[in-house]
Amino acid sequence: MQLAPLISGVGTALPENYVSQEELTSALRELWRKRFGDVSRFDRLQGALGIKGRYLALPMADYYGIDSFAKGNDAWLRVAPEMAESAARKALARAKLDARDIDHVFFVTVTGIATPTIDVALSNRLGMRRDLKRTPIFGLGCGAGAAGIARTADYLRGFPRDNAMLLSVELCSLTLQRDDLSAANIIASGLFGDGAAAVIISGSDRDRHAMPRVIASRSILYPDTERIIGWDVVDGGFKIVLAAGLTDLVRKNIAREVDEFLAANDLTRRKVNHWIAHTGGPKVLRILETELDLPDEALARSWRSLKATGNLSSASVLFMLEDLMNSDDTQPGDYGVMIAMGPGFSVELVLFRW
Repeated sequence: MQLAPLISGVGTALPENYVSQEELTSALRELWRKRFGDVSRFDRLQGALGIKGRYLALPMADYYGIDSFAKGNDAWLRVAPEMAESAARKALARAKLDARDIDHVFFVTVTGIATPTIDVALSNRLGMRRDLKRTPIFGLGCGAGAAGIARTADYLRGFPRDNAMLLSVELCSLTLQRDDLSAANIIASGLFGDGAAAVIISGSDRDRHAMPRVIASRSILYPDTERIIGWDVVDGGFKIVLAAGLTDLVRKNIAREVDEFLAANDLTRRKVNHWIAHTGGPKVLRILETELDLPDEALARSWRSLKATGNLSSASVLFMLEDLMNSDDTQPGDYGVMIAMGPGFSVELVLFRW
């Protein structure tokens, strides 16, 4: 019987520019006060996020000069390869592999555009093989970390002797729309941070003790929900779309989706030992806790991640996976479920077993 693909190493990277939430909120408030005068909506929305601080791609002073999509994307092109290299080297070291052992790189992002894509810069920096296969994926948003694990595992089921890398780089701060005082942009300005993560996933021919395997995955796409979450591309870059109906959509559907996914794998929620839920914000996390009737502290990693770094888009669930794998909390035979949501509107589910 063929074994499921194995997660053999995870590495993450944060920029050096840490800013407390208080300092960042103060700067944004002053920026928008000068433009719009009344910032009462800003104060109300920012105060509900519960974030301690975030890591930014650039020093705060540099953001004042980013007044176009081109300038923001140029900054993304400078910083993203450095972040990718740092995360990838950590993941390779933990997997006990060399860069030339990687056969395929899956790259996900939703915060910058590059052709050739950032995986090419990574290949050059690490000295990867000339016959490296590459699959860059743009547009899956916050769901791309879970979806990326699923698609990488799908590939490895067909190529069980290969090693693959999933790479996520999200520099959300570079997408800030300074002239937009909509509720969606205010929430985004207070919620999203910057980070990168790399996951090494090996085919079933490789065995490692105490490492999780990707047992199953499921992608759910709801019809006619394109305007729930995503981007509008405007002159200033990526303008966030974030509809108020998102939380109701999650509330009405998530328990059914998770239960059907688990039942297809002969499991129930009670048999899941570990939950990795994307840090979509306090309201989303509370909905997941309530609708899934999760035990106390089941989403503790999600809450800690949100408080410490904000929402890192697709990289968030990979940061939590690293945290879980570096802990002493898992035992052989444990099951874990990863949940992430993104544009479409879509839900991504991944099932692990240790």
